[in-house]
Amino acid sequence: MARKLMRRSQPTTPLPANCAPMSATPFTPASRPALAGPAIGADAASPLCSSAALLPLGAMLLAGTMNAMAQSAPPPAEASLSTVVVRETVEAPEGKDALRATETRIGKGNQQLRDIPQSVTVVTEKLIDDRNLDTVKEALKNTAGITFLAAEGGEEDIRLRGFSLQATGDLFIDGMRDPAIYDRDTFNLDRMEVLRGSASMLFGRGSTGGAVNQVSKTPRLIDEHQVDLTLGSHKYVRATGDFNIKTGESSALRLNAMATKADNNGAGSSLDKRGAAIAYRSGIGEKNEFLASLYHLDNNNGINYGMPYIAPTADATDRVLPPLSPDAYYGAASDYSDSGGTIATFGHTYRFSRESELRTMVRVGKFERDQRSGAIRLCTSNTNPTTGMVNNPQCPSANSLGNFGAGTVFTRGTHLKIQDMENIHAQTDYNTKFEGLGLKHELIAGADVSREKRTVFAARSAEQGGVTITKPTTTVGTPNDGAWVDESSRVLRVNNQYVAQGFGAYVQDTVHVAPHWKLVGGLRYDHLTGDYDTYNLPNGAAGPLTAESYRMKVSEVSQRVGVLFQPTALHSFHASAGTSFNTSGDAYSLGADNVDTPPEKSINLEIGAKLDSADKRFTTRLAVFRSTKLNERNTDPDRPVVTLTGRRHVAGFETDITGRLSPEWEVYGSYMWIPVARVDNAAPCPAAGRCAQSTPGERVGDRPSLTPEHSGTVWTTYQLTSRLRVGAGLNFRSKQKPTRVDWNVPSYVTTDLMAEYKFDFDRLTLKANLTNVTDKLYADQLYPGHYIPGAGRTLQVTASLRF
Repeated sequence: MARKLMRRSQPTTPLPANCAPMSATPFTPASRPALAGPAIGADAASPLCSSAALLPLGAMLLAGTMNAMAQSAPPPAEASLSTVVVRETVEAPEGKDALRATETRIGKGNQQLRDIPQSVTVVTEKLIDDRNLDTVKEALKNTAGITFLAAEGGEEDIRLRGFSLQATGDLFIDGMRDPAIYDRDTFNLDRMEVLRGSASMLFGRGSTGGAVNQVSKTPRLIDEHQVDLTLGSHKYVRATGDFNIKTGESSALRLNAMATKADNNGAGSSLDKRGAAIAYRSGIGEKNEFLASLYHLDNNNGINYGMPYIAPTADATDRVLPPLSPDAYYGAASDYSDSGGTIATFGHTYRFSRESELRTMVRVGKFERDQRSGAIRLCTSNTNPTTGMVNNPQCPSANSLGNFGAGTVFTRGTHLKIQDMENIHAQTDYNTKFEGLGLKHELIAGADVSREKRTVFAARSAEQGGVTITKPTTTVGTPNDGAWVDESSRVLRVNNQYVAQGFGAYVQDTVHVAPHWKLVGGLRYDHLTGDYDTYNLPNGAAGPLTAESYRMKVSEVSQRVGVLFQPTALHSFHASAGTSFNTSGDAYSLGADNVDTPPEKSINLEIGAKLDSADKRFTTRLAVFRSTKLNERNTDPDRPVVTLTGRRHVAGFETDITGRLSPEWEVYGSYMWIPVARVDNAAPCPAAGRCAQSTPGERVGDRPSLTPEHSGTVWTTYQLTSRLRVGAGLNFRSKQKPTRVDWNVPSYVTTDLMAEYKFDFDRLTLKANLTNVTDKLYADQLYPGHYIPGAGRTLQVTASLRF
């Protein structure tokens, strides 16, 4: 899958492909915009040449024009040219044309990465294309420190540095919260940004680990289009189209579309999804700029909810992965995971000057999820202590690798996740540069409001006026046996609903206190309310329906401080501290046990550096960090309520490397080492009763779950000839524990290969990707009783045509 609208020449080429050679056409006011560059804040893809090679040419033309004007009579006022701005030398291409990025908007405003006193990893569109990453989950695997919980509800709960992101709503689209649970696709992504560490000063409630920002493709002032067709293993077919149309001097339209279908994604799930996104921008680079966009994604996928671990020997206490093919599917043919959403966004940017702008965005989203699935378990016989009845008499009393074979029986469970969500978000961000009290300031400030409503449905049993469905068993030797049950016969009711409303306001100032020193300080205030209603039915009757209601109110202040030392334009060093908080209602769930529990609070400490090569084509990012959850939620030992008695921390080192080692050799790498991960405090547990702190991974001294010591990825490509480019990469995670167990899931390393050929007429590119070359079986998402495998070996070939 490749999304490049236009692949530019290698850096050694004197004249990039998107820049026309010097024309004999006289320099006139009508031609000026194409030569002088965009207006204030113009899009990077406007007619301004992206290579430094043409800047001297522009300067010569500008000088010649000014000289001619000086030697002639002054023209009439109405014919005079507006101010022409010649920008500084442009750095190497990025985004669609490079693995390296230098700018981001994740810090609330367009900023240089070197000016953010916190670690940021950017997955550019080129990396997404090179590795054929068609889901956000796969793209996240290309950043270090990311792990996934195979959650009880089936959602792909994302962990960063061992702390949950998805449960706290730390996913964003263009800087606005994206809290719904659905399978996200990359077809409309320009890049993905991962901010590491506490981020509540910028975004409000959030986790300790960080935040993920998905940056959408936007219209640009150029006419260029690309269509891609990918064919691959398991009858994989994916078609995407990216069409950018310049509709005026400062307006453009962009349309992206996607359709994907496959019998298997390499990990046991079928695919059937489609999406479309349309965006229109007017006033691009002018004083008033407007944006309107509409996004729709529809998933009708299958689902591999999870496979069981197995004991290596009959008396073993640890567990291993059963020897199965990664793409084997043992769920029912009627299992499915339908999800998606529609998002409408309206934006306006007002530019007071080149150094000052106000950006306002309003977004409305509607999301649906209908998941009918079930975990696969090893069948065992057992005796009911009350009735004496033997359950599953055809199965062994225990399973291990010693008696595992084609005849081993699997049971199929039922896990339903059916919910609707409606969101309204509005935010405004102001950023400016000014001088005050003899010092230079870079100020960002803003406010946001939100309303999020979630409704969760449950199925009635036969005794409650619905149906009770039992799924048939299967065996190891009969994957894809076609077993089917009538999921449409289930009778649904509202199980609970949650409405959350929030308001936040923030301000941050970066002060140039000395020629190479900057101080950063920021504060944010948040006020949140949450109303939760739960509806209960008796187990054996259709009524009466009872309801319980709970309300949460939270007011919190978040801080961020930092210092930047930038001795040269190539080197930037930082030290920072930031706080975060997340509430009991983060997962849209309140009850008697947590409604009065204050928010968890966290702090992130970091010292790091961003170092560029002399030609600014290669960047190394380094950081050491300590992230601490100061008051983690735990169950009270005497009462069934949640208290803030826990404390845990992680500390480690991380690095990213991106850019070109030579004109032909490009590299991307992301690595995290967490040697220290420890539960520091937990409430004492009574001899009997409910107490989570006594479980593995939550006891004092334990290493928390889903926190591998080593994790990362590396990807490199080499231009063998002007037409042929090859690439290779690794993804790796060291051993890690699922939640609430005392054993580790093994480490893994997977290898990917790529080869790309550009045909002579320079519009058609053919690319082949071979992923997981060794067909490695590994646990990609973890839960105590099951895991979801990573995709096995797959081959995909993509043809890209641009015009």
